[in-house]
Amino acid sequence: MKISRRDLMKASLAAGTAASIPGALRAQTVPTAARTVRMVMAGDLTIFDPIFSTAYTTGNHGLAIYDMLFAPDANQMPRPEMVEQWSVSDDKKTYRFKLRDGLGWHDGTHVTAADCVASIRRWAQVSSGGRLIMERAKDISKNDDKTFTIALKEPLALLIDILAGVGTPVLFIMRDKDADRPASEQVTANIGSGPFKFNEYLAKPGASFTYDRNERYVPRTEAPDGLAGGKIVKVDRVIWENIADKQTAFAALQAGEIDFIASPPMDLLSAIKADDNLKLQVLNTRGFDYFLRMNFLQKPFDNVKARQAMLHLIDQDALLAAMSPDPQYAHPVISLFGNGSPYSNDANTGWYQKGGDPEKARQLFKEAGYSGEKVVILQPTNSAAISDAAQLIAAALKKVGVNAELAPSSWSGVVARRANKGPVNDGGWSIVISANSAYEDGNLIGNVTMTANGDEGWYGWPKSDEYEALRAKWPDVEALEERKALARKMQSVWWDFVGGIMLGQIVSPILRRRTLTGLLDSPTLIPMWNMRKV
Repeated sequence: MKISRRDLMKASLAAGTAASIPGALRAQTVPTAARTVRMVMAGDLTIFDPIFSTAYTTGNHGLAIYDMLFAPDANQMPRPEMVEQWSVSDDKKTYRFKLRDGLGWHDGTHVTAADCVASIRRWAQVSSGGRLIMERAKDISKNDDKTFTIALKEPLALLIDILAGVGTPVLFIMRDKDADRPASEQVTANIGSGPFKFNEYLAKPGASFTYDRNERYVPRTEAPDGLAGGKIVKVDRVIWENIADKQTAFAALQAGEIDFIASPPMDLLSAIKADDNLKLQVLNTRGFDYFLRMNFLQKPFDNVKARQAMLHLIDQDALLAAMSPDPQYAHPVISLFGNGSPYSNDANTGWYQKGGDPEKARQLFKEAGYSGEKVVILQPTNSAAISDAAQLIAAALKKVGVNAELAPSSWSGVVARRANKGPVNDGGWSIVISANSAYEDGNLIGNVTMTANGDEGWYGWPKSDEYEALRAKWPDVEALEERKALARKMQSVWWDFVGGIMLGQIVSPILRRRTLTGLLDSPTLIPMWNMRKV
């Protein structure tokens, strides 16, 4: 066989390239296209520690590589996941947990009870439900490698529900050497015990991240049910593609270059419905409640009158029309507890009217002593719904004489900046927009955005001692009707001091190619197990 000069050059280049690839990566078998799923998630992944950040993108990353002690099924009932069995003492104060067999870290070591104890303690630093557990805990300690105990000073009937919560931050179990640090210090190892392994070698920050099937993962024997049951991975690799432009992502989906878009461009709804290869699917049937938070620590929103002005300024119908062009997916929200929760109510909602009340807002800003301070609204340009809402709110503020200014960035830029408690001239902010799963708005204990404990709380740092005193009663009220009455009192106080403002509910479908099947319904995060390509 004659070998050309070009063949020699190609062979030389190939050999040099192979030598430069780490041995661990060279040893991997590259999955076929039929066993690889390419997904465009909502927002770019820049923070990998799901305890350090409450961002859903980080939560989805955590769901892939970590595991949970308990997880909610499709009916939101907690089911054992890493736990094989558990028991509670007759006085309801001592809980004992035993881990199931086959739990192992991606580095080849075994999961132990010490890992669970360290993870609970770290998670509890930032989770409102976790903080409640720690307030009532006498001790959280391991008994041996597979068992640990939570001993309480007083009963906490919701303990298992709290451990199984999927409102971020989720209690993902980490190695004790990773979890043995403050929640304010990021874990960067990306080593979990979950059904997927994070592929460090193929990580391309800003472009894509790769997750490989964890061949050593031992799923539970039960059928998948919500986030509970067996986490059976039916593909070899999942690649998160970072395509910020929605139309570019849609074109890639149509061309078969990607398989899934978490937040599709709804302004292209007619084109989506016309393509037989594509399918819209609602995974979160209760949708997301979009909300606005104001910075309580800085002018003008350190004044309650200015916050009340925003209640009257917001036009939910206009915002929903911009964020979700198809009205079947959009609904106004006036309750702190969202729509469809057992605790949703209409207490103290006289401020709501269709179209808002700009003149009332102008009057309240005047009563607040507003004197032209700059109001900076964080605008994530790669999140279309929130970006559109930010622009509409800025325009509405300007119409009533407020010096409003947009601060455009990526979602990761918003996540970084919203932690700044300083004035706008020092990189701070005035208004940030986010969203909760509607499931979370019915879950008072696990939802950090429903606290009002000042500096210790969620971004915006609202503070109301009256509200917090009512919230403290929640865990000990067992009768549903009594909880409903307490919810009305809490909501009434919330709308007086205005801890945050609802912008509307959107039931957001995902968009996938019809060849991608098996996606599981979930109230918040998106599980990657069980899906397959046909």
